[in-house]
Amino acid sequence: MDLTQTQERSSGPAWADDQAFVARAYARLDELRTDYRQRLAEVRRAGPSGSPQNRSERDAFAAHYEDTLARLDQVENRLVFGRLDLTDTTRRYIGRIGLADAEHTSLLIDWRAPAAQPFYQATAAHPGDVVRRRHLMTRERHVVGAEDELLDTAAADLPEGLTGEGALFAAMAAAREGRMSDIVATIQAEQDRVIRAPREGVLVVQGGPGTGKTAVALHRAAYLLYTYRERLERSGVLLVGPSRVFLRYIEQVLPSLGETDVVATTMGELLADVPATGTEPEAAAEVKGRAVMAEVLRRAVRALPRPLAGPVVLDVDGEHLVLEPDDVRRAQERARRTGKPHNVARKTYANAALDALVRRWAQEKGLDEAAERDYLRASVRESVDARREINLCWMPTSPQTLLRRLYSDPALLARHAPMLTAAERAALRRDPDAALTPADLPLLDELAHLLGELERPEAERARRARAAERAAEVAYAEHAIAADGLGAGMVDAATLAGRFTERGPRLTTAERAVGDREWTFGHIVVDEAQELSPMAWRALLRRCPTRSMTLVGDLDQRSGHTRASSWSDVLGDAARENVREEVLTINYRTPASVMDSAAAVLRARGGAHAVPARSARDVPDALRTTRLAAPGDLDGLVHVVSDELAALDAGRLAVITAPGRTADVHAALADRVPDVAGPGTDPLTARALVLDPVAAKGLEFDVVVLLEPEEIGATGPGDLYVAMTRPTKRLHVVHSADLPPGLVQPE
Repeated sequence: MDLTQTQERSSGPAWADDQAFVARAYARLDELRTDYRQRLAEVRRAGPSGSPQNRSERDAFAAHYEDTLARLDQVENRLVFGRLDLTDTTRRYIGRIGLADAEHTSLLIDWRAPAAQPFYQATAAHPGDVVRRRHLMTRERHVVGAEDELLDTAAADLPEGLTGEGALFAAMAAAREGRMSDIVATIQAEQDRVIRAPREGVLVVQGGPGTGKTAVALHRAAYLLYTYRERLERSGVLLVGPSRVFLRYIEQVLPSLGETDVVATTMGELLADVPATGTEPEAAAEVKGRAVMAEVLRRAVRALPRPLAGPVVLDVDGEHLVLEPDDVRRAQERARRTGKPHNVARKTYANAALDALVRRWAQEKGLDEAAERDYLRASVRESVDARREINLCWMPTSPQTLLRRLYSDPALLARHAPMLTAAERAALRRDPDAALTPADLPLLDELAHLLGELERPEAERARRARAAERAAEVAYAEHAIAADGLGAGMVDAATLAGRFTERGPRLTTAERAVGDREWTFGHIVVDEAQELSPMAWRALLRRCPTRSMTLVGDLDQRSGHTRASSWSDVLGDAARENVREEVLTINYRTPASVMDSAAAVLRARGGAHAVPARSARDVPDALRTTRLAAPGDLDGLVHVVSDELAALDAGRLAVITAPGRTADVHAALADRVPDVAGPGTDPLTARALVLDPVAAKGLEFDVVVLLEPEEIGATGPGDLYVAMTRPTKRLHVVHSADLPPGLVQPE
């Protein structure tokens, strides 16, 4: 007897009960939407009038209604997708969110709730109290199919750990549409264990191509927001992806799971206000990414205050006053003892130097320092000589200014970076006006942390005023919640104060976090984590005081020639945190014949450090090769792409080529193959497009045409491995040079 039984549309009465339940669940969803819209409208009609207590209470309810309504509006598609039949003859229906009827009796179980866990974890070997698991296929609000797993029978001969094979394989075979969809209905047991892992510490998820790392990371973010909503809703979750195109590719997943309190960004966007457009050799980027650069920058900042070479005579109100080297030295020591960043501590230094001059002047003139302090201090402060000499010994500095000075001054770099070799320091040398590169951004972030904000008196006064006003608002909100029971337990004092004082449209946690560079997050999720340098990890650690992170990646897909033998090599300071590793082992994307060939190519090039992934299925004719008549023969490429597109009923095709060749290849194809995306076309909606391996990271296509694999492999084994493992149906290799060792077409 087979483990699974798939029922077709013709046997509709077999799921008549399921259809009745789905209709009931949607009816309840509609009732809740109507109810919350009416409540929100009533609160808004009340307006801003009334006592402060009444206004606070209305704001709290409005915030709750808006947030809940946003979640209810996002879960229309496939609201119900599963059913568990239990040994006690009861049934549990599993869905995107939890629903209760008007009497508060549980109706639909949220997929993240503990009661839903058997839907993902129960197996024929360990069924628990589950007799049958049913996967429901729905279209709009109608059940159109079902797949049953009878867990009291022998398991079929399928890769260990797969559940819901029919639904899963249908999802794998479906044509790609340019946006990632959620996998909430087909989460597998090993994925579910990662999704539900404890929040504390740094969780590293190692997984080969197609193992669902990205989907797991997104579903884990949704699970954590559900399980720890009170903690994470205030601070939000940060999602860091490799590119803006990738973030747009995944942007529909979390809203479809009812979650919006996630900030999605790239490292470049997180760390800089402007793009880093410069390029540099791999060797220079590798040096910049080392953890030792933090010490180089610390030494450079510490050396910024200068000693006074000797006594300086100052003109103060027409009188001579001497600034001694010891005055400056003691003032600098006092500033350093504050532990504040350079630009912030400068104020302490300047005040201490002024005080020293005021004391000396009072002593020399025989004045009562306490009585005459204000006059004397004002006179010294207004002295051009005094301001000049004091400032020269502790100049305010911006991160970019100091970093450019280090790069352009070999002697300065040698003084602060003796731990680097001469060749490594030479790799960092560049002109002061050179464009910033992506590897510079973590260094600038480190310097911003060490230097602090440049002193702007007006901005500082405004900041202090806002901070004092905010503290008063939070104190008032705390009193209102405690004394009058405002907020009905739905919001905390800080949130209530923020909602009470907002002007204009209410901002979500994500929107508020984007506008605040110093925002710290309750959890951080990083995709393609193997690409980040130790310096980048330091920047992320500063934004997550709780050290709660989920990092997903594959060491074998790391770009460039610098290989990492372990995650400790990649993580730098983050490796000293509470780090635990999980492994995903089943590839749900790439056909087995393609995956086997990609793994062989990787091994031949010195890769394959990580745990290999087994493909869940193969596809006939999944790997093809075509040899071009001559190098640069793009006519042959045009024929291959045209034939593949003609054979592709639905879905998407990518031509992946070496960096630097994409423009020429695109030009050759765009003129002769209409489906190839032209300039200005959205790469996520184009039926066919041209990419390099870095741009293809994290994406997947029905068909990949791989042009000149040896050229791609020259940029690093990980890039070729990435390029070969993007297709769900076929990899067509087009080449004039010999194929890389290991790339052999199956017979």
